[in-house]
Amino acid sequence: MNVAAATIPHALSRTDCPVCGAVQTEQFLNVQDRHYWRCADCEARYLAPAQRPLRDEEYAHYLHHENDPDDPRYRRFLSKLSEPLLARLAPGSRGLDYGCGPGPALAAMLREAGHEVALYDPFFAPDPAPLSETYDFVTCTEVAEHFHDPRTEFSRLSALIRPSGWLAVMTCFQTDDARFRDWHYRKDPTHVVFYREATFRHLAHGWGWRCEVPVKDVVLMQRPAALGGA
Repeated sequence: MNVAAATIPHALSRTDCPVCGAVQTEQFLNVQDRHYWRCADCEARYLAPAQRPLRDEEYAHYLHHENDPDDPRYRRFLSKLSEPLLARLAPGSRGLDYGCGPGPALAAMLREAGHEVALYDPFFAPDPAPLSETYDFVTCTEVAEHFHDPRTEFSRLSALIRPSGWLAVMTCFQTDDARFRDWHYRKDPTHVVFYREATFRHLAHGWGWRCEVPVKDVVLMQRPAALGGA
């Protein structure tokens, strides 16, 4: 499945892992001139940085997303994350929906459950003020796969979490290398990094946080009660 080094243009050559910063990365797959790499440490797969979409291209693509906060099917989809998270939150917790998009359905669901939820999205809710606060929980649903600099993004997110607080992430886990070429998730032009369950366990271990995977594609990472960790 690896492609020969000679076929990789210099601009697409090896880089440190954008998720964990490891230098042990290798060529993984070339699909329709899109070059993917694999990290030997955290097991993430990622698109060559030079091939990431431009900001305007991303925005145009996101405008076609149909995420209606009142759509019961969309709410059922988000309940994969909301239900296990709600089971772990104290009443009246304060959170942030990071990457909320134009229709913040998850925030609405959590508010209906009695929690306070702020919003941030670089395209649709760009006011940076919520990023100067700290929270009992931060949600990141169907967002992490779009991160161009996931290491920086996760460092930012971890800093927003109070002691004993939760970082809740939902993204489609990459599980089968043999199916990667035809995987629908890979074909989205704005999806540039792909995580395995092991990827998040690697991040949580590095921070000294607890890591739970209550259902496939959902990870809950808890900051220790004492100040510490990332």
